[in-house]
Amino acid sequence: MILSSLCYIKKDGKTLMLKRDKREKDFHKGKFNGVGGKFESGEIPEECLLREVYEETGLKLVDYQYEGIISFPKFDGVNDWYTFVYTSDDFTGDIVDSDEGTLHWINDGELTNLNLWEGDPYFLEWIYSPEYKNRTFSAKFIYIDKKYISHEVIFNGREKNESNY
Repeated sequence: MILSSLCYIKKDGKTLMLKRDKREKDFHKGKFNGVGGKFESGEIPEECLLREVYEETGLKLVDYQYEGIISFPKFDGVNDWYTFVYTSDDFTGDIVDSDEGTLHWINDGELTNLNLWEGDPYFLEWIYSPEYKNRTFSAKFIYIDKKYISHEVIFNGREKNESNY
């Protein structure tokens, strides 16, 4: 099992996205994503979030919002991945070069035009659409051989609201 954090940093109608283009054997090579990464031993989700954002961007989050959790069963064909998803529009610092890839400020309306994982537009809608404001999600996304198959989601821990099964 792999635990990770993922953060979408927002500023002036744009979101900071990481294009994974620097590591040859990167499972996510060529994809755009928010910033984040795997937990280190003993970390809680927020510690991982703050450390990974700083390591990948040079930014220190002042405040952040928990949006939800996504499970990706056997995402890499071996491991179940659990990703804690956050957003932030309150940070300090200057952006640095990332070892993971190239950082880009992307207009929010253009996010789904990027080379994303095929299921990402679903949870980006949950993060960005006013319809889902103040609703946390718990979701499962199924991929086989890097191909999106389906997803399901529960909002605010109460009921299943959406499914592609």
